[in-house]
Amino acid sequence: MAHHHNTSVNLDEKFVFSSEIKKKLFILIGVGVILTIIGVFLAKYQEDHKHGAEHASAVAASLVAEHEAGHATEAHAHSDAAAHGHGEEAHAEHGAHHDSKPVWALRLIKDLWQNNIFFAGIAAMGIFFVAFNYVAWAGWSAGVQRIPSAFGNYLWVAGPLTIILFLAFGHDLFHWTHENLYDPTDKEHYDELLDGKKAFLNTPFFIVRTIIYFGLWLFSWTTLRKYQKNEDLAADTKWWHKSVVTSAFFLIFFGVTSSMSAWDWAMSMDPHFFSTMFGWYVFASWFVTALAFITLIIVILKDNGYLSIINENHLHDLGKFIFAFSIFWTYIWFEQFLLIYYANIPEEVGYFVQRLKSDAYTPIFFLTLFLNFFFPFLVLMTRGAKRLSIMLKIVCVVVILGHWFDFFMITTPPVLGQNGGLDGIFLFLELGLGMVFVGVFLFMVLTALAKLNLIAKNHPMIEESVHHDVF
Repeated sequence: MAHHHNTSVNLDEKFVFSSEIKKKLFILIGVGVILTIIGVFLAKYQEDHKHGAEHASAVAASLVAEHEAGHATEAHAHSDAAAHGHGEEAHAEHGAHHDSKPVWALRLIKDLWQNNIFFAGIAAMGIFFVAFNYVAWAGWSAGVQRIPSAFGNYLWVAGPLTIILFLAFGHDLFHWTHENLYDPTDKEHYDELLDGKKAFLNTPFFIVRTIIYFGLWLFSWTTLRKYQKNEDLAADTKWWHKSVVTSAFFLIFFGVTSSMSAWDWAMSMDPHFFSTMFGWYVFASWFVTALAFITLIIVILKDNGYLSIINENHLHDLGKFIFAFSIFWTYIWFEQFLLIYYANIPEEVGYFVQRLKSDAYTPIFFLTLFLNFFFPFLVLMTRGAKRLSIMLKIVCVVVILGHWFDFFMITTPPVLGQNGGLDGIFLFLELGLGMVFVGVFLFMVLTALAKLNLIAKNHPMIEESVHHDVF
């Protein structure tokens, strides 16, 4: 195959994962770990302090009550306490089984799980991006496919971590893992609704499903990587054809497993809630975040002298993807919200009542809408903005953060109840742990990126990518 292309494009580029970049990533992870530890200590201190203060005020109150023998005040206090207790009861019901662990510990566990499923999904979406571009015979993306293709490497971390976290902390994260919910003789804890779901929601089946998801994803990923490597060594289109077939099978499995993993890892945290749109909702969130990561890495590589094949037309297409799927996410988000709002069915509305009508989550509820819809929508609306790397960088960072908050909103209320809002500790604990995961994720991605050519030079449509032009 003779290549005719402008001399400025170098198809033999290799990404060098230098010790300089590694050092930066280790610093990022290290700072994240330190912040997380500070956050844990602060949260623990605050909690102990609060309990101490509550105890002291309770003692003081009882002394005052004893001192004032006036029955009127006592009666008033009783009715007050009764009214207060009633409201608390409703909230406490779901979180009753969390009494075993202090809030700071639950918070740390929840943050680990949230980041874990967030990045696991992004890694899987990298493979999805490569697969649908193969199946669509998309030529423009031939020059960018190696970046999302490297994402799958993170699944080697995410798979074991998901299973370890579930085995270690399943009781804290998932209400349905408690045995007494399924015992009809236990009048206090028996849950008829969950008893009806136990054929699906049970620990052995959950673990088997999780192994199947990661198994299928990793198998597809390693197969595609093998074909890409072979294609680099020999200019034979059979590797491309094999990749297309593998991708087609992957897409069929992925259509099912991406939704089911969302039900398992995210929706079942609120086991009484169900939404038929939830799989799409999480899919949209994962996918647009993956697009943001792909674009961000491409722009940064381009800034550092790599990816000579990428021109502003490629950036334009990536920008369009982020723009379109931000709107798609919003559409799914609003559709789910609207249907639940006007149907007003108890097992559905609780999810939104807990998130929208509470001091802890209402600000984040609207913040996610701003970060994930209004900001990318308004900033990427013009043609020019999609071609400017600085604009893309800003939008990508905002979108990644916004969808991280999206997952925060899915995972926090079922574990922490009303104790999960934004506070001062958030800047240490949540942000620190987020930094650790970003660092590990990028480390795995860049490790994979350095192993193959940066550009699929023998891809049969690489010419199309070299001369890609968006009118």
